[in-house]
Amino acid sequence: MSARGIFITGTDTGVGKTVVACALARAFRARGERVAVMKPIASGAERSRAGLRNADALALMEAAGSRAPYENVNPYCFQPAISPHIAAKDAMIDVDIGTIMNKYIALAAAADWIVIEGAGGWLAPVSERETIADLAKALALPALLVVGLRLGCLNHAQLSRSSIAARGVPFAGWIANVIDAGLDRREENLAALEHWLGEPALALVPYLPGAVAALSLDEAAARLALRPGERALSP
Repeated sequence: MSARGIFITGTDTGVGKTVVACALARAFRARGERVAVMKPIASGAERSRAGLRNADALALMEAAGSRAPYENVNPYCFQPAISPHIAAKDAMIDVDIGTIMNKYIALAAAADWIVIEGAGGWLAPVSERETIADLAKALALPALLVVGLRLGCLNHAQLSRSSIAARGVPFAGWIANVIDAGLDRREENLAALEHWLGEPALALVPYLPGAVAALSLDEAAARLALRPGERALSP
């Protein structure tokens, strides 16, 4: 049986996609599942003896206990922390979704769950022609939306949710992440998100600077496991 997968996207960059993806990977591992992870495209990397390495991709691998080749987990890695399509153009590299799909299939073949983290927001461009949304659709995985709780999130969440639906991508739910500890009327914002997104959050991640390395979203993982899920594409 091939792996079940989840594609983690966000209302914007810097909303906590990596925090949520790592916490779900830990939770699936705690359930006894074999977990694979993937950060298909990353911009913002440090050069090492082994080549460019992105901190988010490394964090995902650590959370999942992954021993997969780094190049499978993060096929496209760019050094400058700029939009991936600009970084790819500067590097004279054409991001190929087919290549990502092949790496995904290889990772999923040895896993029960594969957790994939997108780059930026749902419509972040990855090339002159395609966006993160196109990648998620090609992988045929349900999208989990991370909503960064800050002023403006109600608009960003609704736009993202509408765009996910418009592309025919299954919606796996949403997770709220407190990125602005001083946000006024937090509970009312959460209630509005629940109303406009049509369902309660799978989890609320509190403001935890410096303590995210141990976060495990056990209840959210259990609820995701109960939902009808898409399985990995066949080779």
